[in-house]
Amino acid sequence: MITITDVKIRMVNAENSKLRAVASIIIDDCLALHDIKIIEGNDGEFIAMPSRKTPSGEFKDIAHPINSETRELMRSAILEAYKRSLEENA
Repeated sequence: MITITDVKIRMVNAENSKLRAVASIIIDDCLALHDIKIIEGNDGEFIAMPSRKTPSGEFKDIAHPINSETRELMRSAILEAYKRSLEENA
């Protein structure tokens, strides 16, 4: 199992956008993953992994967890850090 050793949140003030913030995480003190988006959805916030647009207009993840346990670990760590940032900036 991986350990997320740091989470940085950059708040986004984009009017008329569902994008709320962008996160960067450090995994096991040795790997950084940037540009994880925090998006406001119909059922609350969710994360979207870094992606790029293909020539056909489709978006493909650049990096992503390959199992549900790792995805949940990342999601919960990022959203907890996001909620702390909201409280600190309130």
